[in-house]
Amino acid sequence: MTRPYLAIILVMSVTGTLVNLAHAGQPTAPADSQVTHFHNIVRLLAIGAQQQKRTAIPGTDGWMFFVPELRALTVGPFWGDRASAVSRASNKRYADPLEPIADFHRQLKRAGIRLLVVPVPAKVAVYPERVAQNISFGPSSARGKTSPPRLDIHHQAFHKLLVSRGVEVVDLLPAFLEQRHDRRGPLYCKTDTHWSGRGVDVATAAILKSIGKPKWLRDLPLRKSISHTQPVTITGDLARTLDADKPVRETLPLTFVGRAKRRGRPVPTPVSRTSPVLVMGDSHALVFHDPTLHAAGAGLPDHIAAGLGLAVDLVAARGSGATATRISLLRRRDNLKGKKLVIWCFSIREYTESFSGWRTVPVIHR
Repeated sequence: MTRPYLAIILVMSVTGTLVNLAHAGQPTAPADSQVTHFHNIVRLLAIGAQQQKRTAIPGTDGWMFFVPELRALTVGPFWGDRASAVSRASNKRYADPLEPIADFHRQLKRAGIRLLVVPVPAKVAVYPERVAQNISFGPSSARGKTSPPRLDIHHQAFHKLLVSRGVEVVDLLPAFLEQRHDRRGPLYCKTDTHWSGRGVDVATAAILKSIGKPKWLRDLPLRKSISHTQPVTITGDLARTLDADKPVRETLPLTFVGRAKRRGRPVPTPVSRTSPVLVMGDSHALVFHDPTLHAAGAGLPDHIAAGLGLAVDLVAARGSGATATRISLLRRRDNLKGKKLVIWCFSIREYTESFSGWRTVPVIHR
């Protein structure tokens, strides 16, 4: 009996080890087998990079990938008894993300505040064929483009656990896979760890759909925003990591939003501490919003504000949005007074790769 495999894959890993998963034209493997084979490839790439103390690897066609994100996709279950074995947390007491997230949800719910948890899918889960040569997944979609299976199987399982605890999780991956070949450009920067401007657009649409039209929002005076899309050239953090002397630059379209125009570009809506909507998280909540992260006025907070028609509050941290942002909320000492909605957006790698880990933080005191 002929055994089906994923594809013919001959790639030289960062350690110089040849990775070979033979296929030789055999029928496409079942989705679970495809996922297993792909995880094995990514795991080898991550291990090789870690041995060489590299945090980024080059993929194909100018794409670059963050090694901790590759690792995060392939470590397996990362909660419960497995948490301390796979987490990068310096204090293993804070290795498990499940209870801290569920506890934050309960605190907000008691205060009448809705929480949306928005994990950002790994770039490699949306564009797996870009991590190495000759990777393919089964038949083409109706659009004539190959469509990979869901590769985030452990994150899916974890999100189901969160949902069973009452936590609302906005699953972005289906929309990202559906639109990964968008004619307006890829959903991630090729040379940076973050999503692209187009990725921000798709994520915002999914978040706004989840929010819907709650009564508290309908009762507020809302204002329309204007937008302007233009190409912006950036030097990605992965490019700087791979070649600090002469990093590659890339140009991508960004959609700037605001309420008035200045020099042909909308003026960003300032964040507001008194807003009923709080956006919080890691640098995915800052990229294209904070001018030190490529641009201002085209990031997630800007697009959420434009979509809702009101200014939003913002608490975000570079590096890790797992615990630092909730500690920042605790230090405000206002019990999130006036808040109706919290949108918590962070990379999926946070679950296992955050050195500070996941602490339970008493944000709201009674």
